[in-house]
Amino acid sequence: MTVTLSPTPVIETERLILRAPQAGDWEPWAAFAMDGRSRFVGGPLDREKAWRAFGHVIGMWVLRGFGTFVFAPKAGGSALGMCGPWYPEGWPEREIGWTLWSPEAEGKGYAFEAARAATRHAFGPLGWDTAVSYIDPANSRSIALAERLGAQRDDSAAHPGTDPCLVFRHPVPGAEYVL
Repeated sequence: MTVTLSPTPVIETERLILRAPQAGDWEPWAAFAMDGRSRFVGGPLDREKAWRAFGHVIGMWVLRGFGTFVFAPKAGGSALGMCGPWYPEGWPEREIGWTLWSPEAEGKGYAFEAARAATRHAFGPLGWDTAVSYIDPANSRSIALAERLGAQRDDSAAHPGTDPCLVFRHPVPGAEYVL
């Protein structure tokens, strides 16, 4: 039995399908959340805390009407990661976030393809007029992805929490970027 959130958008790119999380995404997410690779998004977590974090992801769709998309290959197969609009209670600004769940998915452009589509969705159908990405200063791969997406550092912007964090502001599609 497949249980899905409804109604939620589905976005297709050249190689990927972006959709709301489903029950079958739990195990791939849990494996990522419990691994050291999740250190840039609050991990690693034990299985119980990973469950709660996954529930937070699903709850965003219910409470805000949007949330991060799980992305998977169009050709089929397991979910590769998650990306998209994120704005939990207490966050200073709306964010575009991303994670790749498997090291095998790195270096293939999947995160860029998914994040570009999710950013267009945020600025298009969701009507956002600004978005940032909060990135750990040690996460060079995410910094490179933010820059590839056209985002620029905004050292004047607030960020959540007290840990060191860089804020990258995304340009509004079609608008000249000015900080």
